[in-house]
Order: sequence, then structure tokens, then C-alpha cells
Amino acid sequence: MTDIEIAQKAKLKHIKEIAAKLNIEEDSLELYGKYKAKLPIQLIDEDKVNQNNLILVTAMTPTPAGEGKTTVSIGLTEGLNKIGKQATVVLREPSLGPVFGIKGGAAGGGYSQVVPMEDINLHFTGDFSAIEKANNLLSALLDNNIQSKTRSLGIDPRTIAWKRVMDMNDRALRNIVIGLGGTANGIPREDGFNITPASEVMAILCMAENFSDLKKRLGAIYIGQTFDKKPVYARDLKAENAMAILLKDAINPNLVQTLEGNPAIIHGGPFANIAQGTNTILATKMGLTHSNYVVTEAGFGADLGAEKFLDIKCVSGGLKPKAVVLVATIRALRHHGGATREQYNDASVERVATGMANLEKHIENMKKFGFNPVVAINRFPSDTPEEIKLVQERCAAMGVTAVESKGFTEGGEGTEELAQQVVTEIESGKNNFKPLYDWNAPVKEKIETIAKEIYGAEGVEYSKKALIGLRKIENLGLNNIAVCMAKTQKSFSDNDKLVGRPTGFNVTVREFEFAAGAGFIIPILGNMMRMPGLPAVPASEGMTIDDNGKISGLS
Repeated sequence: MTDIEIAQKAKLKHIKEIAAKLNIEEDSLELYGKYKAKLPIQLIDEDKVNQNNLILVTAMTPTPAGEGKTTVSIGLTEGLNKIGKQATVVLREPSLGPVFGIKGGAAGGGYSQVVPMEDINLHFTGDFSAIEKANNLLSALLDNNIQSKTRSLGIDPRTIAWKRVMDMNDRALRNIVIGLGGTANGIPREDGFNITPASEVMAILCMAENFSDLKKRLGAIYIGQTFDKKPVYARDLKAENAMAILLKDAINPNLVQTLEGNPAIIHGGPFANIAQGTNTILATKMGLTHSNYVVTEAGFGADLGAEKFLDIKCVSGGLKPKAVVLVATIRALRHHGGATREQYNDASVERVATGMANLEKHIENMKKFGFNPVVAINRFPSDTPEEIKLVQERCAAMGVTAVESKGFTEGGEGTEELAQQVVTEIESGKNNFKPLYDWNAPVKEKIETIAKEIYGAEGVEYSKKALIGLRKIENLGLNNIAVCMAKTQKSFSDNDKLVGRPTGFNVTVREFEFAAGAGFIIPILGNMMRMPGLPAVPASEGMTIDDNGKISGLS
């Protein structure tokens, strides 16, 4: 059966039953029908957060199809509950762009899914729509101020760094001209659209600690400069309160369930190659308030998602993870061993042996954060016993246990061994999380620490534009915040053609962006896409809906 067929055959429990597993009463829920609910942030208890066990699921450098972090995260949660632990999975919300573009959905797969699958992949509880509206309200206020003859701040349109957003892949909107059609229609200027997960409003929602913090962060959004070169922020347009009003419901995490009826909290969805790539701090703390074990994931490979989760989210939110799971697939190991996309399913011990260099570097990196990771081999039908044995032996030589994860085909029963190994790792008491760098270090030092320690680069080069950006960081007083590297997910380097474990390379910072509200600066390495386009054959073409509203083709 397809993913959606499996999901549609599941017998869902009323959401009040799922909330009861978290000791949350029905009266505390904001119901969205029978199977979805909002959890008010007042249910978070900061005193309980770090008393429980936070488990991060990350991965080796992925193939274009990804290695199944979400599926493993959900499967691990099912497995933990199978062995008698109270566990909740906390995930990001899917974006409509990838759903209708290349991925077709992002709610797990096979027998490790969160449901109701169609709702989660589509409009869900309206969070993305609220983020989009808050972002675009700021754009409207900005252009209105430029148009104003009496209240103008004197914003120089050439310096505007803020774009509109839409949650769809639409390459035609990347670069546009607005304000055409005469003086009543605004001042003509260049503009463009990003996809909603790339909005700083999304990043801010995911970093906010409470409603007051949300408003403060929204007010700190950097917009551009005046003609006399003074910085302009959203608070200068008195935008933060109106934007926060649009986010009054979106700030509350969403409660749904897994196929096996265990709690799943899904909230927020920033990209991982240009933003922090993980769910909201509030969702994670909600899970940790009400569960003994919380499983969460961070986007793309550990060089992006895990590094940002640990150095940005955990430091900002005061979170202390207890274990890390590194997802690996034999397919990805073959890829890093030289296989073409057409050869991903062709067994090759030699290619797997070569590709292990990539996984081993990720293991080394997680040890730098104080973790002895557990490797989860996400099983595919094309995997052979010889290839799996090789992976387990090479991991064992590094003091790491590699366990097969069969959650896709078997659900919780297929991940009990993985769950037990994760619990063993936590109970060993050997993991002791420590960030890679101090936020107060100089900006160049922070960047070079990540580039050298995590990517394996020899050094960092800066373009002229980037050097100007460094001076601007100094002038804006943004030295002492986190660094969120924007880099290709396909390689440790900034060259997506360099697979495996590249050596002898430098990375180049092309320019800087400033997410002052979110609390990090963004060094751009290479050309980063903030508004994807649709593929030649979009996933949307394979989707249908019948007269009864039953959807097919979403996966």
C-alpha cells in the first residue's frame, strides 16, 4: 500500500485520548475537529523541561531523496512506547511547496507516520497561512511608509532586505517589480517572494519563548536603511503588535497522533539549509513538560540540522539533549561511494566501504558536541546483509552501535532494538552536551569554527560583499548572536559535487543576511534558493480527490 492508503486505513483515536496520555485535560485543548488540537503555551512547565529526555534524530549527508529522518523519528517513538517508555515525537510542519513539488508529503512513511496525514500535509491548523500573512503585513506597511508624504521614515528602497512570502514553489516570483501603474499604486521598486518556510517570521516563531518574546523579536526584524544610512526595523513601523495578533493561534503547538496512537506534536517549519531547520522551542518544551522521552529531528545532514539545533536552538532555549541518533541508509553510503542515482539500489560492499567516510565524519562531529551517537540504518529492500554488517563493524570500531531500523515496514515492532539502544545510551550517563562555540566569540571565529570543525574545511574566504557585511554586523551590534550557516545540503563543503568526506577545500562566504529578530546572522555560502521552482513533473500531477473528498496520490 502507498503511504496515504496506510494512513487512511488507520483507526484514529479522538484527540482527547491522545492528550490524556500526556496528562492534559480535554478542557485545556483548543480543538480543531476530532483529530487535531492546539496546546496553549501556558501548559509548558519550565521546571520539568530538562528533567526529561530529549533525543535528536539527524542524518548523514543525504541523497536528493533524503534518508528518512522523519520516518525514523516516528518509528523510534513507536518503539520507545513499545518497550514501556512514555514517548512523544515533536516534528516540523510540512510546506505546501515541496508537497506539490518534488516530495509529495512529509509526515513520515509506511507504518511510521503521523495522522491525519492529509490534514498535516495540507492546511493543517493554519499556522503557515498566519506566518505568511504576518510577513506580508510587514511588507504592506513598509511600502505604505515609502508612499507616505507625511509619515515617511525616509527608507531607501535600494536597501530593502525584506521580501514577501508564499507557501508554494513558484520560480516566476523570485524577482519582480512592484508599484507599477501610476502614483496611486505605490513607488515602483524591485521586490520578490520567498517561500514561507524561508521567512524570518517562521524562524522567529520557532525561536520565541513566549508571547512577549515573540513581539520583541518581531520588532527587531531588520528591514533596510534610510537615505542617511540609519537602520530601520519593524518596530519603527509599529508593526510588531499587529503581526503578533496574526500569530496569536499559530504560537500554540499542534497535537496529533502516530499510526499507533502515540502523541505527536507538530509545529513550525523553517528550512535547514538557510534557517535553523527544526520545530519550535515551544513545541519541544511542551513535549518535555508532558513526556519522559521526546524524539525530535533537524533537517538535512548533521552538518546543517544538528549543528544548528545544538548551537542555536538548544543554547537559546536552554535545552539539554540526552542522545543523538544518526540516520544512515545503504543507498546514501553507495552514493558517497561513487554510485550514480541509477545505481543507488545496486548492492556494492566496495561503494559502501568508501561511502562510510561520510558517516564517520558525522560521528566524529557529534562526539565534538559530547554525544556518542546511535546509528540507525534505515532499511531498504535493496540492502544486503554484507553491506549492513560492514556498516556495523566500522561503527563499532569507533565505539558506536549501529542498529537496523525497520519502522517503515513494521512500525514500532521494527524499532524496538533501536529504542532500547537509545535508552541504554541515555542511561549510561556518558553523553554531556556542550555547544561548539561561544556566541560571544568574534563573528569570524564562530564561522571558522563551524567550517573547520564540522565541514572539515581548511579555511574560510570572504568576498568583498561579505567583508562589507562584516562591518555592517559590527555597526548593527549583532556580533554576539549565533551563526546560522546557509550552505548546500549535498556536501560537507559549499560545492554540492564534492560527496563523501572532501578534504583540502576552503569555503567562501559570499554575503551576509541578518535575522536580528530570530537571533542569528546568516553567512551565505554559494547560491541559496529561497523560492524553489517546480520540477518537470510536479507531484501535484499524480494527486486526485473523489466526490467524497478522499484524496489519493499524496505520499
